[in-house]
Amino acid sequence: MKAIVIDDSKAIRVILKKILVPLGFEVFEAENGQEAIIKIAQNGIPDIALVDWNMPVMNGLDFVKQARTLINLNNMKIMMVTTEAEMDRMVLALESGANEYVMKPFTKEIIIEKLQILGVVNHDQNTSPNC
Repeated sequence: MKAIVIDDSKAIRVILKKILVPLGFEVFEAENGQEAIIKIAQNGIPDIALVDWNMPVMNGLDFVKQARTLINLNNMKIMMVTTEAEMDRMVLALESGANEYVMKPFTKEIIIEKLQILGVVNHDQNTSPNC
């Protein structure tokens, strides 16, 4: 399985990667939506994209909108992982094509639960507490 973590914060990318790798994901990273489009073209279509909203160059919402216009990315699962906590932002992201929405700060358990809901991780998949 492949995942891309799209966030301008290196720390968030590292944290999410530490959650995803023990679950069996090959993880690649991008600092913004534009870089993510390039990385996806280079590395293949991931099963899941974890996307921040607020980034330079191309923000997460614009990435979601663009991904949903590209036929090859139309089935890719997208989880927004953002500080945007307003209900209208969540609705906008979901209406634009995001499949799930997680607000920062998050826990490992929340990320795994959302991955299970999206069907990219089995419910019986267990991870070590020391990831």
